[in-house]
Amino acid sequence: MTQARALWQAVAEPNLFIKIPATREGLAAITTVIAEGISVNVTLIFALDRYREVMDAYLSGLERAVSAGRDLARIHSVASFFVSRVDTEVDARLDALATPEARGLMGKAAVANARLAYQAFEETVAGARWRRLAEVGANPQRPLWASTGVKNPAYPDTLYVTELVAPGTVNTMPGSTLAAFADHGEVAGDTVRGTYPAARAHLDALERLGIGYREVTDTLEREGLAKFERSWDELGHTVSHELHSVTS
Repeated sequence: MTQARALWQAVAEPNLFIKIPATREGLAAITTVIAEGISVNVTLIFALDRYREVMDAYLSGLERAVSAGRDLARIHSVASFFVSRVDTEVDARLDALATPEARGLMGKAAVANARLAYQAFEETVAGARWRRLAEVGANPQRPLWASTGVKNPAYPDTLYVTELVAPGTVNTMPGSTLAAFADHGEVAGDTVRGTYPAARAHLDALERLGIGYREVTDTLEREGLAKFERSWDELGHTVSHELHSVTS
């Protein structure tokens, strides 16, 4: 939280979002900084239960901001729900099973998981708690599809764009995916709402094959945090080296 405050004050621009990981420890930080009027990009969300906790943390922060007399219209947030890494992890486990049923389930877990996340978002914004906040100017915490570059070349290169079209969402496409979509991507309206029963059935089918949802998402969170820590360390070393070069 100290770093979030320092960055917010140092940049001092209204379009800044401070990135906070959606770990259990991060939930309290999300509530605290939102309550202080700091906009947040909640990152590294893989599990549906954790996503619901993230939305709850955001609403709690807004409620505290109301009590403090803050202008809610100036507070923003996105919830970055990671997509392609789910298929990478699940597909490896399905491939190891080496059965026709397992192969038939490959390449579908990530989209199913994200679609159920959007269902959770819809349930939240339909609730009385959110409506009370919206009436006093609150902005919704928009679902953001992160990690939308396709890792498996056997899949369509716009898979995580065309299959996750829904109102109010953000898709942070890497450059290659953006170029692919600009070249041959097609959108035929909403591809998320109305798919929830099939998405749930897919995750249930994975469970029946012994691929545990919680184990998969816990693994992805641990690996994601490790990658973030390495990136942060590399950034620190780079900045330190450049500063030393300038002053020497």
